[in-house]
Amino acid sequence: MKRLLIIDDLPENIFMLKERLEHEGYEVVTAYDGKTGIAKAMSDMPDLILLDVMMPEMSGIEVCKILKQNSETSDIPIIMVTAKSNAEDTKEGFEAGAFDYIKKPFERIELMARINSALKVAEAHKQIVEAEKRSTYASTVVITNHKIKQPLTLMSLSSAAIKRELNKEQISKDAILNRLNYIENAINEITNILNQLNAIKKPINTEHIKAIKSVDVEKVAAENISDKFADG
Repeated sequence: MKRLLIIDDLPENIFMLKERLEHEGYEVVTAYDGKTGIAKAMSDMPDLILLDVMMPEMSGIEVCKILKQNSETSDIPIIMVTAKSNAEDTKEGFEAGAFDYIKKPFERIELMARINSALKVAEAHKQIVEAEKRSTYASTVVITNHKIKQPLTLMSLSSAAIKRELNKEQISKDAILNRLNYIENAINEITNILNQLNAIKKPINTEHIKAIKSVDVEKVAAENISDKFADG
């Protein structure tokens, strides 16, 4: 069930809208002033806000600006409800971030059409955002996997070199220590990569996952260090 927030200073307006919207199957939350409306928007996270323009203390335009500037509420579509028909007032509302305008008095069909339109656009936007999150996650996994494979390959080759050295009649302590240094460096590299992942507070999107080309890191790593282990 979609949740709608009505912000209006006139109880009769809220009563009329609330009754109509609940009849249409929506959950309705109400607020009688701008400050309370902002608080309700942040606590209840409605799917859409019907916001009266003309309110004392804090106008609907001010409320709209605050909600759109807040990252938690910026994606909530806002339909401004007003008795004004001035083009300049409408322009001001859209510049504040309103999705749409509906003028009083309004018909039920028009009201529901505008609400349904706003909700559909908001749902489409959510799906795009979720798709981008999945893409970003997939990209991060691919990139991290590539970064970690190289030091892991180095560790594997170093371990194999140590085993071969231990099977020799004359064991070279320096050769073993040299391989252990490679392993230690690889461990440090992997630790640094994991620390970078843990330090991420707010993901920053890069190119879409389809733009990422896979690299055979194991082959590259093996070629890069083959000379170092040729005598192993």
